[in-house]
Amino acid sequence: MKCSISTQELSRTLAAMRQQSPLVHNITNYVAMNNSANALLALGASPVMAHWKDEMEEMVAIAGALVINIGTLDGQWIEGMIAAGTAAHRKGTPIVLDPVGAGATSHRTETAWRIIRECHPTIIRGNGSEIMALVRADVKSKGVDSSASSHSALDSAKELALKAECVVVISGEVDYITDGHTTHTVEGGHPIMTAVTGMGCTSSSVVGACAAVEPNPMVASTAAMAIMSLAGERAASVARGSGSMQVAFLDELYNLTPETI
Repeated sequence: MKCSISTQELSRTLAAMRQQSPLVHNITNYVAMNNSANALLALGASPVMAHWKDEMEEMVAIAGALVINIGTLDGQWIEGMIAAGTAAHRKGTPIVLDPVGAGATSHRTETAWRIIRECHPTIIRGNGSEIMALVRADVKSKGVDSSASSHSALDSAKELALKAECVVVISGEVDYITDGHTTHTVEGGHPIMTAVTGMGCTSSSVVGACAAVEPNPMVASTAAMAIMSLAGERAASVARGSGSMQVAFLDELYNLTPETI
């Protein structure tokens, strides 16, 4: 695994997460809830999955970060996302948006942009197709799977970062993290990670956990993707297939320490 930040910055972020155990409020999809919660627990963070609009103000008030994932949308969930996002923005809580499936349907793309306009996310993390679809109306994604490489989406990511005034993360064979001016990269992971459902959504939750303890969103995002990449590499070396990969990945997150890094 190679990344643009120093091992000291990466170790410091992981150590802070384990020491502070930040509460990460996830409004995420049914498919990824269990995966994301277990990954956060393995890293020492504290996950909560809550989407009811009426409790958003109170939940956001105690959270260190908010992760909004539009994977399984409906009208009530969208209103909960907007309520949580606007409350988090007022409080100054880091917000991570995962625009799952943007470009697959117009409603998904429009919902993602509504969240961007009204909630002002700190970080947007998606695959190449999702990021490109938020910038170019002619781009269509294949459901939640990317048909575009992360590198091909880099110009769109820079444009989106400047337009939305946030950090944009593109996950792929090489992960790109940009604020529109500076770009970080993370190289590593393993192709078998794409055969485990919810891996991208999990990375968004890990980004949220890092953002809760690291005030620089570029450093937080790069550290999160490096953690995912490193754990993925180590898990793939012992996994026999996608099923054992899922379990091995959680084990590697659990056993990852600042000293290991």
